[in-house]
Amino acid sequence: MTSRSPATGHHPCGHPSSATAGSPSGPTGRVIVWSALLLLLTGAGSWLNAQSAIRRFTTIDALSEFPGYFHLQNVLVRGEFVERGTEFVLRANNRDVRLMNPDQVTKGPVEVRGQFFDVGKLERSDPRLGSYAERFKAEEWPRPGAELALRITGVAAASPAVTPSVRALTLEPWKFNGQTVTVLGNFRAGNLFGDLPEAPGKSKYDFVLSAAEGAIWVINMRPRGRDFDLDVQRRMDSGRWLEVTGTVTIHRGLALLSATQMVLGTAPAIGPVAEPAVPPSPVLPVEVVFSAPTADETDVSRTTRVRVQFSRLLREPTLVNQVRVTYVGDGAAAPPVSKITYDAATRSMSIAFAAPFEAYRTVRVELLEGIRGFDDGPFKPWSLTFSVGGQ
Repeated sequence: MTSRSPATGHHPCGHPSSATAGSPSGPTGRVIVWSALLLLLTGAGSWLNAQSAIRRFTTIDALSEFPGYFHLQNVLVRGEFVERGTEFVLRANNRDVRLMNPDQVTKGPVEVRGQFFDVGKLERSDPRLGSYAERFKAEEWPRPGAELALRITGVAAASPAVTPSVRALTLEPWKFNGQTVTVLGNFRAGNLFGDLPEAPGKSKYDFVLSAAEGAIWVINMRPRGRDFDLDVQRRMDSGRWLEVTGTVTIHRGLALLSATQMVLGTAPAIGPVAEPAVPPSPVLPVEVVFSAPTADETDVSRTTRVRVQFSRLLREPTLVNQVRVTYVGDGAAAPPVSKITYDAATRSMSIAFAAPFEAYRTVRVELLEGIRGFDDGPFKPWSLTFSVGGQ
């Protein structure tokens, strides 16, 4: 293995940050910048968690057509469990989706809650995939969009959809295809809230109509009538409820309502149904991805500086007392005093030594389990052993 150094870089303030053994923080400016970065990342994580709590009501057709949009989202779809070869899949309207945990398979029409995965967008080692990753050889990992799967979190029997509604059109649009229907929903402008994956582009007035359990596109009619004139580019107009009449068509698994009439409606008295809690995805461990020197390297310079790069950002204070440098062998003297410098910009740590190593000694560097990622992810303990030369 050839020696490879981590990427180098500098802190936004123009200098790398540092964490000296026994000193949990460095210069005041670095602490402020790092704290701001951590706050930004934590806030982003909170926003992402809030987004993932939304459940998208949709169809298996739409999952297949827009895997990038639905990837890692909580969804609800209708269908039936059927055997395909040696496995069970969920099928609706002649489209299938694979199941990551088919232990809840039942007979008859069902509504299935779960988390949707575009498997090729994840690494093979991602713990969210569990044993599902074992069906692929390492060299045959699927491309994004090629392998789609659903991890089931709940199954309920589905009653037939008879009365047209936004929910019914969202989950089974084919049952109403070509019919003229009237539905009530909340005006959501031209998908400014991201309720649906793609605009059909039928006219400049196309807009989203949503209810507590679904969303559809209304096309070919301007949202204007008696006592209302709504703007598809204005979020503030989204508080209005409309009763829309039109003909149902389907575009890539999504229901379209070609409107012929619309009037102001009244919001329903019943609010959204509370979603059951979904177990949070496990936090990935932080790992070392590069080091210099490399493992078991020989004839290393006695004045070398050890550099380590991590897979994700760290909580810098957790490096204190979690880095150990020793000589290997009986009666080994204490190694030189070291100083640790951490650079958040490159996710890398540098260990400098106050004096050269003793000649022809074997050195071991250990990073202990007390280190934590910025998201409090655990650290996989790591060690590096190398031998120094005489120079």
